[in-house]
Amino acid sequence: MKPARILPTFLLLIAALTAAAQSDPKIEEQKRVIAALEQRIAAEERELSKIKQGRAATEERVRRLARQLDSRNQLLEATEKQARLLREEISRTDSVAGDLNSTLERNRAQYAEMVREAYRNYKHNNYLTYIFSSRSFTDVARKLTNLREVASMRERKLQDIAALSKQVAEEKMLLDRRKRSLDSVTQQLTAQKQKLQRDARNARTSIRQMSQKEKTALQRKMAQEQQLDVAISELRKLTKGNTEGASFSTKTTGLRLPVTAGRVKRYKENMAEITGPKGAHVISIYDGKVVDIKRNRITNKYDVYVAHGEYITSYANLGSICVEKGQKVARNAQLGTIGSKVNILTMETEYQLVFGIYPPNPGQKLRAENCFRK
Repeated sequence: MKPARILPTFLLLIAALTAAAQSDPKIEEQKRVIAALEQRIAAEERELSKIKQGRAATEERVRRLARQLDSRNQLLEATEKQARLLREEISRTDSVAGDLNSTLERNRAQYAEMVREAYRNYKHNNYLTYIFSSRSFTDVARKLTNLREVASMRERKLQDIAALSKQVAEEKMLLDRRKRSLDSVTQQLTAQKQKLQRDARNARTSIRQMSQKEKTALQRKMAQEQQLDVAISELRKLTKGNTEGASFSTKTTGLRLPVTAGRVKRYKENMAEITGPKGAHVISIYDGKVVDIKRNRITNKYDVYVAHGEYITSYANLGSICVEKGQKVARNAQLGTIGSKVNILTMETEYQLVFGIYPPNPGQKLRAENCFRK
C-alpha cells in the first residue's frame, strides 16, 4: 500500500480518538452536576419532612417548597443537557463507525482484487514469464524485488483490515453504551418531570392556605434572600480609577436589555426584573470589567458584577456563567445564561434576571429604565 493510502485511514482513527477525548469530560462533568443537585434536593426533602404542620410552619414550608421546585427544575435542565450531549456523542460515534466501516469495506475489496490478481498470475505462470523476460541479472533482481513488494502490500492491506475491524467493533460497542446511557437518562427525565409536577401540586396546596398578607410578606422575604446590594459598598472601593467602560454616565441611554429576547417585568428604582426564554443569554449592557462573581448559597445561582468606569451593574440569578473575575467584557458580550425562578404566588417556574445599576456616589439614585430608554 502506498503512504498516500495509509494516511487517510490514520487521520480517521486520530480524529475519532480526539473527538471522544474531548466529549467524554463534558459528559462526566454533567454527571457531577446532576449528582450535586440530587444531593441538594435530598437534603431539602429531609428538611421539609422535619417541618411540623400548622399555621406557623406554613410560611417556612412554602419557602422550602419553592426552593425545592427550583432545584428540581435545575436538575431537569442538567439532565436534559446530559441527554443532549449523549445524542451528540451518538451522532458522532455513528458517523465515525460508518466512515470506518466504509474504509474497511474498500480495503476488503482492494485485498480481494489483489488476491484474485495473484491467483491469475500464478495460474497462468505470469510470474515466471515476468522473470524470464529480464534482460540481465540486474533486471531479474529488480523484478524479484517488485514481486516481494506486491506480496508485502497484500500483507499490509490484511493488517489494515484487521486494525480497522477492531476499531469498527470498538466504535459500535461505544455506540451501544451511549444508547443505553441515553435510554437511562431519558427514563430519569420522565421521572424528574413527574416529581416536579408532584412538588408543584404540593406547593400550590400550601400557598392556598395562606392569607394575602402572609403571601405579601413571603414575597418580600424571598426577594431579600437574593441579597443584591450586599456586595456593592465593597465593590465601589474596587472600581476606583477603573478605566474600562469609563465613558458610561447617567446620560447613557438606548442600551439593549441585558437578556436576549427579554422583557421587563418590573422596574424598581435602580433595579429591573427581566424575564426571558429558557437558556436566554445574559449580556453586559456596556463595555467594562467583571469585578466580582458570587454564588448565592440559598438559590444556587450566580451573581455577576461588572464595572463600567466607576459605575457598577449587577446581574443576579444566572443559571450559568461564561466569564471570570477580572475579565474585560465588550458591550453586549455574553456573561452567562438566565436562571430559573419560582413565582411564589403561582408556584410556576419562570426565567428571570434581576438587573441593578449603581452610581459611584451611594447617595445618588440611577433608575434602571433610563439606561434602556431610546
